[in-house]
Amino acid sequence: MTQKAIVLDEQAIRRALTRIAHEIIEKNKGIDNLLLVGIRTRGIFIANRLAERINQIEGKNVPVGEVDITLYRDDLTTKTVDSEPLVKGLHIEKEIQDRTVILVDDVLYTGRTVRAALDAIVDFGRPSSIQLAVLVDRGHRELPIRADYVGKNIPTSSSEKIVVELNEIDKFDQVSIHEK
Repeated sequence: MTQKAIVLDEQAIRRALTRIAHEIIEKNKGIDNLLLVGIRTRGIFIANRLAERINQIEGKNVPVGEVDITLYRDDLTTKTVDSEPLVKGLHIEKEIQDRTVILVDDVLYTGRTVRAALDAIVDFGRPSSIQLAVLVDRGHRELPIRADYVGKNIPTSSSEKIVVELNEIDKFDQVSIHEK
């Protein structure tokens, strides 16, 4: 893979997340009864950053959880004893029953990861609603899934890949397009 272009730098990512935080507060008329749930791996870090921004704006904490969708994926076709995925499930300190869950991920592509996360969430309870926040929406949906909050829409071809790099893992923040 070769890098074609950087589409979001550190400042642009920070601005996008600040805007999403404001949109979440506005759409939900505050933050009461909200729960942010990040999809493992980078969605968790984005959810934590959104929680920090919401706290700066509202002066109150929003609980953050994480969902590991490994065993919910519909594209796992083979399992061996050595490589069987671990069920991690949903890790949150608050009940999801009757709460507004904001599901958070880095890139929305086919919609399959989000569908798997939805399955995992409803296995643990019945939220009053589930909303979706993503840093990047690149199109190419295979399922009827749409994000409620989008940092940046980046139309791509199927030969391109969006790479999200975050300081927590990669030691810097950047979103780039790579040619496969």
